Amino acid sequence: MATFSSVSRQHVLQALAEYDERGGDAFLNLYGFAPTPGYALLHEGRPYDVTAVLGVAHRFATGRLATPDAFSSGMANAVAILRKRGFDVTEPAGVVRAAPVKTPRAPRTSTPRTTTPRASATREATPVLCPTCSMVLPATGVCDYCS
Repeated sequence: MATFSSVSRQHVLQALAEYDERGGDAFLNLYGFAPTPGYALLHEGRPYDVTAVLGVAHRFATGRLATPDAFSSGMANAVAILRKRGFDVTEPAGVVRAAPVKTPRAPRTSTPRTTTPRASATREATPVLCPTCSMVLPATGVCDYCS
């Protein structure tokens, strides 16, 4: 089954340009699509077949044609994809869409943040070296090896 998440508006416009260039019937026959009754993608005042255009747009996006079988789950997905890409799609009269149900979210509770004290950015003192043996001098300042 084809996923259409990679199909952009530009891919659909490419498919529409090919549809115009070949003509509707030749476009459908070339890619093996049957006309989709009742549904039409309207672009610049012209109707286009929804499934054929989306299937070829999928080819432009992925290199693989989305066959008519990809739309067996229904036209709602194809219509939603095209509308999200900014296209106008007509549906047959009598198609009733359920309004999306928004589930209420639980209110956020603010919990006090506990802060961890940060270590202060103190610089460590540069170690003092014995001028004779180059060993680090202890806090007394007298070398344990040379004295």
